[in-house]
Amino acid sequence: MLSPELFHKILGVAFSLLLYCAQGKPAVISPPPGFRNLSEDQIDERFMLGSDLLVDSEMEGVICQIEHRISRLERVLHFLKMITASGGKIFATSEKKADFHTTLTKCKEAGGSIATPRNPDENDAILYFVKTFNTYAYLGLKECLIPSRFQFLGSTQLSYTNWHLNEPSGKGEEECVEMYTDGTWNDKSCNTNRLIVCQF
Repeated sequence: MLSPELFHKILGVAFSLLLYCAQGKPAVISPPPGFRNLSEDQIDERFMLGSDLLVDSEMEGVICQIEHRISRLERVLHFLKMITASGGKIFATSEKKADFHTTLTKCKEAGGSIATPRNPDENDAILYFVKTFNTYAYLGLKECLIPSRFQFLGSTQLSYTNWHLNEPSGKGEEECVEMYTDGTWNDKSCNTNRLIVCQF
């Protein structure tokens, strides 16, 4: 398993490559010195051992530049009100609206999942978008087989809720959950278009 530090370095390189692709520039990937002519197992072994090959001064300089660019990109996305964060999660929106099932698909295609608040801070992170765009958003909750009982999408029991007064009230008719502009939740039919908010 990769160390968190190495994972973030690799992730940084990936973001850099994405930026080059977005700018229409060709991205050439060549192995760092010492990695040429090594088998895949040998490369994996060097990653696992945290070899000094990855931490030489040249690589540190590249990593520093990539981290700086990612930091700038995050600030731009925050400025554009496209991302926010809570704990270890990043929440993002495209400002588009869709029904519940399309929201699930769009978030999965982006490499994430539908926004699912598991504590007040995450709820506030999602609320940021709901308030900013003055519209409701679906959450990653669904009604179970028992009417008016809800769970996380992986069939996990809810450990945190923020229901609006007298909600849920659909009694089997409203299987999805939306967030109001005050941050409280309401059960809702799944075919209404709501703001797409994903988590990563």
